[in-house]
Amino acid sequence: MVIPPDLSSVQWRKSRHSSGNGECVELADMHTFVAIRDSKDPSGPVLSLPADKWHHFTRSLRDLA
Repeated sequence: MVIPPDLSSVQWRKSRHSSGNGECVELADMHTFVAIRDSKDPSGPVLSLPADKWHHFTRSLRDLA
């Protein structure tokens, strides 16, 4: 069982690929987990992934480009 991380004090940052139109994601790097949320809805749902899975995902996306 994976216990969700405590997000109460994390530092959120917007993607550097944000277009500035308000439609972007925000990330919080918590070393062992990466949390992802919609910047338009900061109190909404959060996707939390183990950091190694997030890095694998982003490497896979780069490989597709």
